[in-house]
Amino acid sequence: MDHIALHELHAHADKPAIQNRKHSSQGHVIPIMELGQRLVEQGIRVTFINTEVNHKLVASNWLDKDRFGHLISMVSIPDGLELWEDRSDLCKLTLSILQTMSDKLEELIETIKKEDSSKVTCVIADDSMGWAIRVAMKMGVRRTAFWPASVATLASLLSFQKLIDDRIINEKGIPVTDQTIQLSETMPPIKPENLGWACFKDEATIEATFRLVKEAVEASRLIEWFICNSSTELEAAAFSLFPQLLLIGPLLASNRLADQAGHFWQEDPTCLTWLDQQQCSVIYIAFGSFTIFNKTQFEELALGLELSNKPFLWVVRPGMTKETTTDCPDGYMERVGSRGRIVSWAPQQKVLAHPSVACFMSHCGWNSTLEGVTNGLPFLCWPYFADQFHNETYICDIWKTGLRLDKDERGIITRGEIRSKVEKLLSDKTFTVKAMDIRKKVPSSLRKCGCSHSNLSNFIEWIQER
Repeated sequence: MDHIALHELHAHADKPAIQNRKHSSQGHVIPIMELGQRLVEQGIRVTFINTEVNHKLVASNWLDKDRFGHLISMVSIPDGLELWEDRSDLCKLTLSILQTMSDKLEELIETIKKEDSSKVTCVIADDSMGWAIRVAMKMGVRRTAFWPASVATLASLLSFQKLIDDRIINEKGIPVTDQTIQLSETMPPIKPENLGWACFKDEATIEATFRLVKEAVEASRLIEWFICNSSTELEAAAFSLFPQLLLIGPLLASNRLADQAGHFWQEDPTCLTWLDQQQCSVIYIAFGSFTIFNKTQFEELALGLELSNKPFLWVVRPGMTKETTTDCPDGYMERVGSRGRIVSWAPQQKVLAHPSVACFMSHCGWNSTLEGVTNGLPFLCWPYFADQFHNETYICDIWKTGLRLDKDERGIITRGEIRSKVEKLLSDKTFTVKAMDIRKKVPSSLRKCGCSHSNLSNFIEWIQER
């Protein structure tokens, strides 16, 4: 039986103002867990390797262990920091990973060789972890890179040398102009400040994350497959720039009603019962695993939802505000009554598939974007940083399935702006029509003989070759 080492070791944090970040983005964990489940369905054994901090969160909230537990082993290796050290210092964390984790991965693979009857036959690494590819190369193990986000975002990483040559960034990855980047006429424009490694305020962190990018791009020359969680229906222009990429997504699309692995918090399934009691006009609001609001913005969002006079389901996860509490304004729940429901974490795929949900107010992470798209929902876009702005451009300017929420001169999205955009989105059926049109197109890639289905099938066959 083939034994695959599947890595989600992505070191990801948001802007330096945010404190106490202890884990990476779920946008990397969830899709690679989905990929692992696709592999075990074909009888392939998977060792899912995570950092110790992420491992504890994922393992404690994995609801479907019985189904996959005998073929997926959840293990961890240290990131080089002590458990009490602050992982919101991304510069420190990144340098620690680069210095220590390759040796730890090599030790783990050697241990598997000694203790397991089946050796590791392939390493599938998140593409941001180029050092894992080098470890596999050194140990004579077959190598695959996996990219969980949009191809447009990956294209900007793969084009870093062109950005240096065009004097958009310097040799350390730091933007030296505010000139908008457009890698092709039909691709989303990118502001230099929103490049994946450049969205931090301090230069030391930019330099450290840019080093990861460069090492990942160099390591990509050593791989045998480069698979991506996207489809040609969604990103034909970006794919045309790098046809060597193999699109196998959206990985979530065929699993909309299943329990999902990779969550950091326990889901509250009672919100589905609440949705059963609503009409078809619910606003679903969720901002992923690391968006942070200040008190003013949190209150404006709460009051905007109240003013919309629409039923809403709002995910307010622990630590969502810079303050210690996430309390709504005084008397808020009494005024909103039964038309508002707030939960700490939701079974998002099941929520978005529910017929009562009319639109999705989102941070536009790629996972959330794919989930909204595959359910035919229009978006209200509230990106926070990096690739989320690229995805917002897809939604608002290319697919035309949503609206931006614009900030005022203070950098706040006001209650009036929220009410106005909710009314516009739900009253103009054009957005829903376009969203439903994309919903019909995307699954064609996943059907038998579709591009994504064929690529994934060929990849699995390659893994199973002796």
